[in-house]
Amino acid sequence: MRVTWVTSDKSSPSMVGYGTSAGRYDYMAQGDSTSYSYVLYKSGKIHHTVIGPLEPNTVYFYRCGGEGPEFQLKTPPAQFPITFAVAGDLGQTGWTKSTLDHIDKCKYEVNLLPGDLSYADYMQHKWDTFGELVQPLASARPWMVTQGNHEKESIPFLMDEFVSYNSRWKMPYEESGSSSNLYYSFEVAGVHVIMLGSYTDNDPGSDQYNWLKADLAKVDRERTPWLIVLFHVPWYNSNEAHQHEGDDMMASMEPLLYASGVDIVFTGHVHAYERTKRVNNGKSDPCGAVHITIGDGGNREGLARKYKDPQPEWSVFREASFGHGEFQIVNSSHSLWTWHRNDDDEPVRSDQVWITSLMSSGCRVEKRHDELRKRLMGP
Repeated sequence: MRVTWVTSDKSSPSMVGYGTSAGRYDYMAQGDSTSYSYVLYKSGKIHHTVIGPLEPNTVYFYRCGGEGPEFQLKTPPAQFPITFAVAGDLGQTGWTKSTLDHIDKCKYEVNLLPGDLSYADYMQHKWDTFGELVQPLASARPWMVTQGNHEKESIPFLMDEFVSYNSRWKMPYEESGSSSNLYYSFEVAGVHVIMLGSYTDNDPGSDQYNWLKADLAKVDRERTPWLIVLFHVPWYNSNEAHQHEGDDMMASMEPLLYASGVDIVFTGHVHAYERTKRVNNGKSDPCGAVHITIGDGGNREGLARKYKDPQPEWSVFREASFGHGEFQIVNSSHSLWTWHRNDDDEPVRSDQVWITSLMSSGCRVEKRHDELRKRLMGP
């Protein structure tokens, strides 16, 4: 587990003490640090320290920098069942706080965020206040995120893209063979999760495209029967907002996801909720992925309330309300997806569906995947 924190004290060590008993830190881990300048803003010292190896499904107590408050985290299980909380386009409004309060009441092991975190939008101190806002949850469970358009923050001739995001939210990209923090993968329990970048090159021949091909070729569906993908801009979207913005990425990458039998795709960007049937190439396909847009985390721009009429045949449920989702994978073949409005009490399920994995559905994923692997790796 990588622990990240920020200190104003530039001499503070990048050290984490941890153990399985409160107040006892039997293990110590040393990490590294970075900082960045953004026009007139200067960040604090940003520490990144990997602790472990850790036992699965275990509570650890830890302290950062040799002083300060004690935190505790629970590691995910090594096998099913496992539950993911999912919410995109968070921001830091009263609606965001409501979303976080709802997530905090559900029993989940890992939080997935498909882009648009702080909505700092060039105002760098808002990255600090966002960290303070999510700390109660992000210190206790792993938060796995990818970038959205609000993370770009580039200024021509002055600031590169994603400087703040890459400095603060370091994901395991190097561990998954990626050359960029904007796309990576990880495995937890029996799930292979791929995080892609909607705002970095994704055309055939690009670094991201080649990395995705190689990562998909390595997936072992015996060990990880579920395959999930997240990115920011939806490919299947019947809302009036952000139409066709993901078309190029869809054209280049959907064939790879389809050939590998991706089960479910989570996206954000559109500030509303929508769930599709299994789809591929713009229409229903029983061997395609379920696409879920969950960009309704609570940002300051409000909800996207206008939908196309009539509703496309592939769109099952759509609603412009703030909320979050829970993806409970019960075993290698069955999972339960539920969507929860902020306006309701957390246990209320506004949308729910049981999803059968493609590996167990007769879609011959193994055959498609083996053919893909042969094409990618050569004879």
